[in-house]
Amino acid sequence: MGERLDVWIPDDTPERFRGRLDDLAAVHDYPTRGAPKRRLGRGDMLIAAHHVRSTLLAIPQIDGLRVVQTFSAGVDTLVDQLPPGMTLCNATGVHDVGVAEWIVLAILASNRHLLRHAGLQRAATWSRQRFSGEDLDGATVLIVGYGSIGNAVETRLRPFGARISRVARTARDGVSALDELPDLASDADVVICLLPLTPTTRGAIGRDVIGRMKPGALLVNASRGAVVDTDALVEASAAGRIRAALDVTDPEPLPEDHPLWSTPGVLITPHIAGDVRREEDRAWELVADQVTRLSRGQPLRNIVTDGY
Repeated sequence: MGERLDVWIPDDTPERFRGRLDDLAAVHDYPTRGAPKRRLGRGDMLIAAHHVRSTLLAIPQIDGLRVVQTFSAGVDTLVDQLPPGMTLCNATGVHDVGVAEWIVLAILASNRHLLRHAGLQRAATWSRQRFSGEDLDGATVLIVGYGSIGNAVETRLRPFGARISRVARTARDGVSALDELPDLASDADVVICLLPLTPTTRGAIGRDVIGRMKPGALLVNASRGAVVDTDALVEASAAGRIRAALDVTDPEPLPEDHPLWSTPGVLITPHIAGDVRREEDRAWELVADQVTRLSRGQPLRNIVTDGY
């Protein structure tokens, strides 16, 4: 057993998750509706969960706070907001299954024109019109931002016969550097964006990359909307040159009059790729492990450096 920590959790945390920490730490609630009305007291770790605004309001009211643990894989809304010296940990690993499955779903639905067929179903129309689809056998799939989610996507796509190429911020064995993205995109049938949003990745999939994609290629974005140049995407999609499947947009939420809603060949979901029933279980399993590590003086998982 290590030292007994003081851990602050959102006041709307379900009891079944709260109970997982009772044997590991002294557990305290911080408010998720409005700012704290007083100083909250001492704390070693704060669990942000999905509460960005209330997390930022609570942090200054906790004495001695060392670690903030978020439930998000992307940390662009928090990374530059924390006091110097405070450690931020993301939820790498928590969303791998949910997001990877959404990406496979989005590719198959787009390639097989599921939206068109759903429209015919709503119209009670048994149409013999053929929408010639694309299969994944032998298709080249480029994963941009290759990390744990990218690895989970690759694992699920390989049985379909897809050929995988990979890009990340830093080149490593089997993974190309980000500056090679335009050339690699020109050979891809599907481009999957999993880049986190940082100053260097904002607009990384811009006019150059989109302009060099194959006619009919599919762009899938499950990271952050601002990584993709929205204007360039709208133009290319509206012209019928490429297709898109988006779980994130820029702006977000997408205004009701935005042209993306009605652009042919574009599938949109409202930032729900990771929303599966077991997501919260995995997140609180991570929290329990992090609390144990911190209490024992062991290295924490998923420490954010340089915005990742």
